[in-house]
Amino acid sequence: MVNIAVVYHSGYGHTKAIAEAVIDGVKEVTDVDVKLISVEDIDQHWDFLNNQANAIIFGSPTYMGGVSAQFKGFMDASSKHWGSWRDKLAAGFTCSASRSGDKLSTLQHLSVFAAQHQMLWVSLGLMPGNNNSQGSENDVNRLGSFLGMMAQANADQGIEGIRSSDKETAKILGKRVAQATLRWNK
Repeated sequence: MVNIAVVYHSGYGHTKAIAEAVIDGVKEVTDVDVKLISVEDIDQHWDFLNNQANAIIFGSPTYMGGVSAQFKGFMDASSKHWGSWRDKLAAGFTCSASRSGDKLSTLQHLSVFAAQHQMLWVSLGLMPGNNNSQGSENDVNRLGSFLGMMAQANADQGIEGIRSSDKETAKILGKRVAQATLRWNK
């Protein structure tokens, strides 16, 4: 049995909904347990992250071209635990209202953060969708990310406005990380 943590911040519920879809993907794999952790409750979960988690999937909304202030606070606080996450797997996801919204910058921030903790980054592992005349908004990876999972949700809609294709892409990321964690921890 391996353990995966999904650590996230969500300002309006969109990123939490994506985190829950990531968890659905993790749950498709046997012999894997998963825990959803909000950065707002992080002080209760350092022991799990340091000692039980075999992988950590990071999720933050993209605000002003980067992670949210709350997620950055978690990142800064994690420096007290430096070295505890060495050789754990890591992956990331983000959501913003704009199709681009500089989400790549957020994923780069998350991957560098993981590297600073000596973690191993797991990419999305999908070819881009919706990038030719046969594509559609219903394609998985419709935003064409490679580094991690990107979602787009309209600013004037709640979580019901999140596209099912983005949720499916999040599930694929969760399943990929779960499978990789099992292989890595054999």
